[in-house]
Amino acid sequence: MTFRQGQHGNRWRFPRGKFSGGGLLVAVVVAVSVCASLRACAEDLLKTEIIARFAEEKPRFWGMDLEGITTRLPTEEKILALTFDACDGRPDGYDQELIEFLIKNKIPATLFVSGQWIEAHKDVFSMLAANPLFEIGSHGMRHRPLSVTGRFAYNLRGTESVAAAFDEVEEGVSKIETLTGRRPAFFRAGGAHYDDVAVRLVKTLGCKIAGFSLNGDFGATASADQVEKTFRSARGGEIVLMHMNRPGSGTLPGLKRSLPFLRERDFRFVRLSECFTEKEAE
Repeated sequence: MTFRQGQHGNRWRFPRGKFSGGGLLVAVVVAVSVCASLRACAEDLLKTEIIARFAEEKPRFWGMDLEGITTRLPTEEKILALTFDACDGRPDGYDQELIEFLIKNKIPATLFVSGQWIEAHKDVFSMLAANPLFEIGSHGMRHRPLSVTGRFAYNLRGTESVAAAFDEVEEGVSKIETLTGRRPAFFRAGGAHYDDVAVRLVKTLGCKIAGFSLNGDFGATASADQVEKTFRSARGGEIVLMHMNRPGSGTLPGLKRSLPFLRERDFRFVRLSECFTEKEAE
């Protein structure tokens, strides 16, 4: 196996007749290993660059609605973007009935999944990622608020440095990219909290931060009545935050109650990427 550089780009070349059977398998394994090593080196270089760029910056703001966080769709039409967070890695942290309801009623949604959640629900993740009804976004690797000083949100400790913030974003995004072949366009931190330095860091890594304008289920603690009341307040153009990792919560029954009302008033549902050009999401 040799590495050649040509007019069509760099590539590994396998000499004809040199590999067969087990030999070819070994060659493929070596090539995959080399590619993985090259990618790891590239990520290390990127991390070094990010740390150098943001190391001296001091955060001035902390919250969920900072400049650079997308909280609404760029329209006043009767359109809603339903987003569902899958936060931690608990074995029972998947609301199958909720997802089946979305599929049955052909309701598109953007699903924000953490790396921990993916590890605990690999088969489910593969099924969701393969369904064109859904778009996959990153909810971080470990579901941590994104900070460079260790700020807390909802009893969740945020990342404590630029390096830790980088790892939280890039590891979660890369995990999804590795499993699906597609780099997620949208990111949402644990607790949906950021400082302004972290917001700029996410943008530098090529992701758009998805906030929200309607808190649909208050961390899956809302009753069905509260969920329905929230949907009845919708006017159009809202990004709705809900959760798909708490089966038995008020999220699903509240959504079931709300759907006839929304459809009677000609609301329709979209994935986030359907409404944003790269410029509009900045």
